[in-house]
Amino acid sequence: HKDAYQAILDGVKGGAKEKRLAAQFIPKFFKHFPELADSAINAQLDLCEDEDVSIRRQAIKELPQFATGDNLPRVADILTQLLQSDDSAEFNLVNNALLSIFKMDAKGTLGGLFSQILQGEDIVRERAIKFLSTKLKTLPEEVMTKEVEEFILTESKKVLEDVTGEEFVLFMKILSGLKSLQTVSGRQQLVELVAEQADLEQTFNPSDPDCVDRLLQCTRQAVPLFSKNVHSTKFVTYFCEHVLPNLSSLTTPVEGLDIQLEVLKLLAEMSSFCGDMEKLESNLKKLFDKLLEYMPLPPEEAENGENAGNEEPKLQFSYVECLLYSFHQLGRKLPDFLTAKLNAEKLKDFKIRLQYFARGLQVYIRQLRLALQGKTGEALKTEENKIKVVALKITNNINVLIKDLFHIPPSYKSTVTLSWKPVQKADAGQKRTTEDTTSSSPPKKSPAGPKRDARQIYNPPSGKYSSNLGSFSYEQRGGFRGGRGRGWGGRGNRSRGRIY
Repeated sequence: HKDAYQAILDGVKGGAKEKRLAAQFIPKFFKHFPELADSAINAQLDLCEDEDVSIRRQAIKELPQFATGDNLPRVADILTQLLQSDDSAEFNLVNNALLSIFKMDAKGTLGGLFSQILQGEDIVRERAIKFLSTKLKTLPEEVMTKEVEEFILTESKKVLEDVTGEEFVLFMKILSGLKSLQTVSGRQQLVELVAEQADLEQTFNPSDPDCVDRLLQCTRQAVPLFSKNVHSTKFVTYFCEHVLPNLSSLTTPVEGLDIQLEVLKLLAEMSSFCGDMEKLESNLKKLFDKLLEYMPLPPEEAENGENAGNEEPKLQFSYVECLLYSFHQLGRKLPDFLTAKLNAEKLKDFKIRLQYFARGLQVYIRQLRLALQGKTGEALKTEENKIKVVALKITNNINVLIKDLFHIPPSYKSTVTLSWKPVQKADAGQKRTTEDTTSSSPPKKSPAGPKRDARQIYNPPSGKYSSNLGSFSYEQRGGFRGGRGRGWGGRGNRSRGRIY
C-alpha cells in the first residue's frame, strides 16, 4: 500500500479537491508508513500554508496526529510557528492543537515552544510567550508535573538572559504561577532571578530613562514575592544607597508618571520585609535626610506675630507617608537612631518639624472627616470623594507614625496599612472605608506632584495627593521603550523564515 499512500502525498500538488482529501488521509494513515514520515509531515506542512483558508484549517486541525514519538517536538515547533497566523479561526485551531499535544508530552511540546522563543522570528516569539503565560495555568496537575515545571524554569532562565521589559513581566507571571515555586525557597529563587535582571551591581544612572525603568519594572515584580521569610534587603539597600540620593533627578519614559512618588511607594512596600542590613545606620541616615527634605520647619514669625516670609512651606503628604513609613520600619532595627546616633540639636530640629507637620495634619484630618461625614456607597465613588478617602488614609497614617516618634524614647510599635494597599484588618489609627484600593487596576495619570500650599488646608484636597488610587503597575504601557534590540539588550535581527 506504500504506493497508494505516496499517491495521497502527491495529492498536495493537485487541485482543491485533491488537497482536501490529502489533508484528511495523510494523517489518517500516517502511523502505518513510518518510512514515509518525513515526506508525510512535509506534505501536510505544504497544506498548512495553502492559499485556500479552508484547506489550511483542515491541515492544521489534523497536525496533532503526527505528534508521535520523536516527531512530537517537531510538530510542536511547527505549531508554534503557525501561531503567527492572523486568521482568528486558524489561530484558535493552532492553540487547541498545541494544547492537545501538551497532554501527550508536555516536555516535548515545551521543547518546540522554547526553541522558537529562543530562535524564531519576533512575532512567533511574542505569541509563543503569550501562549505560555495564558495556557500553562489551565493545564491539569498530571500534565504539569514537577519535572515539567523544572524544565520550564531551566528554559526560562535561558530566555531571561536577553528579554525586553514586557517579556520579562510575562515570564515572571509564568514562573510565579508554577506550583513548585510557591514554596519559600521557590520564592527566594524568583527574587534572585529578578535581582539578576535588575542588575543591582551596576552603577545607577538616574538620567537614563531605560535604567530607571528597568529597576522599577523589576522591583514591581519582586514586591509581591517578599515576605517575612523572603527578604527585600538587597533591593532596599540599593534604593537607599543609589536611588534616594538621586530622587530629584530621576527620569522616566512613561508620560504623566510621578516617578519620585513611584520610587518612594516601592521603597515603603519593601521596607516591611527588610532583613538584617549591613550598613543599616548609614542607610537609615540617608532615609532620614530625605525625610527632612519633605518635613519643613515652621515659617519664622515677625515681631507682630505674622509670618515674616511671603508664603508657608508646602506639605507633601503622599511623599511623607512613604518616607515616614520606610523610616519607621527600618528604625525598628536600630531603635536608638534618633536618640543616640543624632546629636541633641538635630533631634530637637526633627521634633520641631514633626510638630509643625502634625499641626497642619490635624486641621486637614478634621476637614476631610467633615467633608466625608455621612457619605456612603455611591457618594464615595465620585472622583473627588475617592481622592478625599485616600487623603484621609494618608493623613491618618502619618498621624499614627508621628505620634510614635514623639514618644520618649521614640517608639516603633504602631502598625499602619499603606494608603494604596487594601485594608486587611483594622490597624491602629487606620480608618476603615468602603474604598477599594486593590492593586489590580492600572494607575490613573498622576498629577505632577502632590503639592499644596499649607495655608490652603481648608480647601478640598484635590491635587494634593497622587490620584493614583490603585497599584502602580504600568505593565501595559509598553515596558522598556521599544522591542528587543533596545530596552533590555540588543537581540539583533533573527528573521529566519520557515525553519520546520
